[in-house]
Parts: sequence; structure tokens; C-alpha cells
Amino acid sequence: MDNQDTNPNNISLVADFEGDLDSLFQHEIDGEVPVLPLRNLMLFPTAVSPITIGRKSSLKLIEHAIENKLVFAVTCQMDGNTENPHIDDLYRVGVAASVMRIIDLPNGNKTAILQTYGRVSILEETQSRPYLKARVESLTEVLPEDEDRGFMAMIDACKEIALQYYKSVERGQNDMVFGLSNIKNSILLLNYLCTNFPFSLEEKFELLRESQCKQRAYRLIHILNREIQYVQLKNQIQEQTREELDRQQKEYFLQQQMRNIQHELGEEDNAEIRELDEQSSKLQDVPKVLATFKRELDKLRTTMPQSPEYGVLLNWLQTIVRLPWGFKTEDNLDINRARKVLDRDHYGLEKIKERILEYLAVMRLQGQGKAPILCFYGPPGVGKTSLGKSIAEALNRNYVRISLGGVHDESEIRGHRRTYVGALPGRIIKSLIKAESDNPVFILDEIDKVSSNNYNGDPQSALLEVLDPEQNHAFHDNYLDVDYDLSKILFIATANSLSTIPAPLRDRMEIIDIEGYLTEEKIEIAKRHLIPKIQKELCLGKEQHVRFNKSALEYIVEKYTRESGVRQLEKQLNKLHRKFAYDLAVGNDNSPIVTGKAIKKDNVETYLGKPLFNRDQYQGNRYAGVVTGLAWTSVGGEILFIETSLSRSKTPKLTLTGNLGDVMKESAMLALEYIKSHAQLLNVDYQLFENWSIHVHVPEGATPKDGPSAGITIATSIASAITQRKVKPQTAMTGEITLRGRVLPVGGIKEKILAAKRAGITNIILSRENEKDILEINDKYVDGLNFTYVENVADVLHEVLLKEKVDNPVDFNI
Repeated sequence: MDNQDTNPNNISLVADFEGDLDSLFQHEIDGEVPVLPLRNLMLFPTAVSPITIGRKSSLKLIEHAIENKLVFAVTCQMDGNTENPHIDDLYRVGVAASVMRIIDLPNGNKTAILQTYGRVSILEETQSRPYLKARVESLTEVLPEDEDRGFMAMIDACKEIALQYYKSVERGQNDMVFGLSNIKNSILLLNYLCTNFPFSLEEKFELLRESQCKQRAYRLIHILNREIQYVQLKNQIQEQTREELDRQQKEYFLQQQMRNIQHELGEEDNAEIRELDEQSSKLQDVPKVLATFKRELDKLRTTMPQSPEYGVLLNWLQTIVRLPWGFKTEDNLDINRARKVLDRDHYGLEKIKERILEYLAVMRLQGQGKAPILCFYGPPGVGKTSLGKSIAEALNRNYVRISLGGVHDESEIRGHRRTYVGALPGRIIKSLIKAESDNPVFILDEIDKVSSNNYNGDPQSALLEVLDPEQNHAFHDNYLDVDYDLSKILFIATANSLSTIPAPLRDRMEIIDIEGYLTEEKIEIAKRHLIPKIQKELCLGKEQHVRFNKSALEYIVEKYTRESGVRQLEKQLNKLHRKFAYDLAVGNDNSPIVTGKAIKKDNVETYLGKPLFNRDQYQGNRYAGVVTGLAWTSVGGEILFIETSLSRSKTPKLTLTGNLGDVMKESAMLALEYIKSHAQLLNVDYQLFENWSIHVHVPEGATPKDGPSAGITIATSIASAITQRKVKPQTAMTGEITLRGRVLPVGGIKEKILAAKRAGITNIILSRENEKDILEINDKYVDGLNFTYVENVADVLHEVLLKEKVDNPVDFNI
């Protein structure tokens, strides 16, 4: 360690002197004496001060001084970093001093207590080792007279200012205050202040050079006044700042300061705020929203860019101006053009096209009214979503789509409140920003697949406001926190099933049923849309286009697909074209794409392999109890066979097999009860039912079957079995029966008669009430078919059961 005061709060210890003060100045030294250099400490005459000894040279000097009772010179270094100072590194005025005692510290260092005397002038260096020596001469100290009242007043002023200073600083030094309060001798008090008061070494040196104590006291007053004024000003500034911070938040204070500085520098709002201010003109038609926007924009101006609140406000304001407030695309109300667009993109779907054209016609008459809320309901792959694009093009509107499948959080529809971290608007508002207009065609895809496992609100309930024409003119998104008008949007929802849509939501929509395509319609769709689309995607030139015979397309539809839509058909056609592309690449001379020949039915298996599905064919009327029925499935119409056999039994019963549902089992029980109660119509002995069990089977038992439409078919099958009479050839039937034998109408007539026609059936038995359904079907689909309309089961049996029995009939008298 170096020779310096190791604790900055240590002060020189000065005891009050009761004897003759002149005796302290009689230790005059002249000539060559040791010199002790100190760091950052300048001693004045008459002080008693502790110093820490660190340098080896200084320790040798102190030990030599104690041993020989020497008086030596003490002065301060100009630069505290100098390790081995010479005379040029020292202030040339110091004091004479002697060592009173040495104290050993616990850390191994030593502290010397020095008593200082009069001032000395250091003239020239005479020795540097083992410690510094120099030639010095004593300086005269001019003391004031004992009765000098002016000097006493100055000392009192110094004492008062010093006490005021130490009481004003935050960390008052009790030792200094105690020393000032107890020193009575004026000279000692003056030198005590000069030694310990915190001002620069240069100023202390100037005071030490002053030989007249009165003049030294005068200059000290100037320094003390300056320091006390600085402390008072500092305290005043801190107090004012503290009051300001107590009145307002610190962040607001800094923001105000920033704004004031920007104002003084002539700086304006940043580019983001200027842009938002310019874009606020979009909100002129919605004054309430404009007022809210202006208020939030003013708040943004006073928010620090580094604050998290700044980003939240900025995102909200940008979302508001990006919305298409009041901007609409001009509708094209040309009905003929709309019909052409719809017919161009979609084959069939006449009911939907008619509904859209009706909407256009109403708009032509009354202008912009409430847009309908439509729901396209039907099996997958029939074109529900793609139809929305065609409607948008027909109306000349923008198109936007959101998928609702799996949505389980209400906030995905209504958005999050801005108080949440990372809050965003809901899907409705985000899609409107994407649509860039107030009146787009808005597809809500898979509305039936909105999740019912909800943990954060019910999204299905949130859709009630969106899809209610009486409410959606003021839709409230939690993030925007202002109302938005959705009434101009043409909402089109799509669903595969209505059973999962809540009744209140279903009630708000106009349900339009899109039935599955018939085989004939699928063939037309393949010719008009699928094949041209695929060949365009494969970049096949006109000379490389592949042609298909109608029989080949029908074979692909019937044998390689089983669906209501055309997705699987498109995949099979894609597979075919990939095979053709391969043939073209390898130069297969026999390939249709190379030879330019049309694809025939016989060529299909070469490319697609063996058929995946088989359609049932009519099996004839050689067997008693076998009757052909008509059924509707999700992939179209089908024919099915009801088979009934009888066997002798001591405990007669009705057995049903074929993976039948509850409704179909009930139909079989109704059919049997009707036959039992009307056995006389068939000339059957009632005792037959007491000795013979009846077994009704529907083939393809792995396929679940249900529904009431097989009622008359089962009844006819049972009647044919117990009478052993043949059924009229080329005949199929469908209809529900009651316990009294009445035949009720059923659905899916169009699909059922097409299935019958494909199977080679020419005679179809239907309920009288289904006659209206036949009249709505295109004539080309019913050409070659004979329809018989019945009202009860007796009419059916009279029509289809022939008088002749089957070969080898069962003898019930055995």
C-alpha cells in the first residue's frame, strides 16, 4: 500500500490547545531533512493526523524518525499514481512534523500518528534512497492579534458555514460536526477546516501557501460559501424533481421531457404516427370509430416507443385503418352473365344456381338489402366450397374463406381483449382485412366441425351473432372493441352433416341440400371439367390430349369409385394421365396418348388394374322370397336384395340378419304382422305361422343398413316366400309401411331410380306421394322406366306376385 489516507472519511485529529500556541511554531527546521510524500492528503500546521504507511521507503523514514526523535517535512504528491515520487512530483510547500506513535493494524499495515508544526518550503532534492531527503527552510506563520475581532468573526463565519454544509449533505459526517463544535482555538479551527473540508488539492495548496492566517480565513470563507451554495442548489433541484415524480409517474415525466426536447428541436411526429393520421380519413363515415381512433392516436403520441404499451396501441391503430370501412365492390347484376359463369364452372346444382339468380334479381329491384345466410349441405366432394368462388365471380365480389374445422375457442371468432399479451382480432375481422371490401363472398367452411370440446367459451355461440341478419350489422370483436357492420357480406356456410350444428345456429341459415352426383352427371363433370383441368396441369398439347369414350368413363365411375362427389374420380383420372405421361416419355407406341386413339372400356383395366367395386345386378325371379329393393346411401343409389326363407320349427320365430339397424328391424316386424293379419288375401293357412320359422336376410352383412324405405320390399319378400309365388320380373320397389299396410313416401328417389336403371330394372313400385318427385326428374333419366304408384301393401302384392309358382316350391303340409 501507499502512503495515503486509507479511509476517505478519516479526518485529522486535532485536540484543543490550552497552552501557548506559539510553541507549536518554534520547531523550525532548515537544511537537509527527510521528506514524507502523501497521496491525496495535504496537512496544515498544528494538526494531529493518522496516516497509513505503505511504501517501504516511508516506513524506513518513520522508523528512523522515531528512533532519533527527528522532525521531518511532510507534503502532498501532485499525482497520486506516482509510485516513487521525486521533488518535482511534490507540492513545494509542506509542514514540519514528528511521529507521536505507530499503531500496528490487524491486516499487517501500520498507521503513524503525526503532529504537525509550522510550514516549510522544499527547495531541492538531496537524496532519493532509502527515502527522500531535501533541503528545506521554515516559513513564517503570521498569527492574528489576540483581540482581532475581525479574525474572530471570520472564524465564526467559517464554523457556521461548515456546520450548515455538513448538516445539508445527505451523509452528514458526525466526526466533523463534533470536531467543529468542540475546538475553541481559532487557529486550530481554521487549520482543521483547511485540512478536512472536501475541496480540491490545488485550492488547499493555495491556502497553505498563504502565510497570514487572517488572509487564509478570508479565502476559506469564499470556498465555503461556494460549496454551501452548490449543495443548496443541488438539494433544491433534487427536491423539485422529487415533487414532480411524486405528482406524476416517472414514465410520464420522461415522456414530457422527451416531447419538450422534440418541440425545442423542431421535430414532428414519427413516420408511423403521421401515416396513421393520414389514413384516419378512411373513418369519416363512422364518426364513433373516428373519435375513438383519434383518442388512441393522441395516447400513442405521448407513449415512449420503448414502452410495451406503444406496440399494443400501434397494432390496434393499424388494424383499424386496414379494415375496409364502407368500401364495397360494385356488384354485377347481369343475370345472364351470372348464369353463364355458374354453368361454366359447375354441372348440375340447379337449385343453388336458381337461388343465387333469385338473389341477384332481388338486388336489381331494391338495391343493396340484407344478404342471405346460406348453408350448403351435402356429402364431401360435391363442390360446396368451389361453388363459393363461382358465386363471387358471378357477383363480381371479392372472395374469402375460413376453415372452422376444429375451432374450439370463442376468441378465434371474436378475438382477444387488448389487455392480453399478444392479443389479435378474430378470424372474421382478419379475413375482412384480407378481403379488402365490405361485401365479399365469405365462405365458412366445415361449420359442422366446430369443436364441442370447449374450454374458452363456445365458438358455435359466437357464430350466432355473425350469422344473424338482425344482429350482424353491429358485430363486436373483443380486440377492436368497436362495432363493425357485417350485414353486406354474403355468408355461405358448408357442412357435411346437420346433426352436429346447434338448432339456434341452424335456424339462422337457409339450408340448401346438395345431393350427390349421379353417374351420368359424373361423366359430364369428367368430360367438361376434370379431364381438361388435368391435361392443362400436365401441359399436354392439343395433339397429346387423351380422349375417352363414354363407356370408359362410365366404367371408371361404376367400378373404381364409390362416392357422392367426384374427388375419387379425379384421383383415378389423374392416375390414368400419369400412366399416359409415362408412356409418352418412354415412347410406348401402343399407348393411346401416342396413337391418338380414344380410351375404351377395355383399356381401363390396363392402367387402373382390376375394378375396386362392383354394382349389384338384377338376379331374376326364379326364387321365391327374393325381392329387389332400392336404397339410398351417401355415395348414391343402390339396389339391394331381401331374401326370405322358411323352416319348420316347434318354436316359430322371426330371424333377421344382414347388419340391420333398429328402424329396418321394426319394418320387418311390421311386414310380418301385416302378412299374418291378411293371410286370407294370399290364401295361406294361418297355422303355417305356428309351425314354420321365418328368416329374413339382407346380403352384404358387413355393410350397416338402416331406414324405413325397405318396408314394402320385406313385406313382398315374406309374402313371396309363404306363397311360393314368383315376383314380377325386372321389378324393384321402395316405400315405408305402417301397421295397417299403408305405403308412405321415402326420399332419395332420383338416386334410387338411377340405380335401378343401371341394374337393368324396368318396373319400379313407389308410394303414390312420391309421384311428384318423379315429375321433377329430367326426362332422360326416367326414359324406359315404368312406374307404378301404390297406396297400400295389398296393391303391391297384387301388382308384383304372379299366379305361377317357382320351380320346386316348398310343400308346407310336410
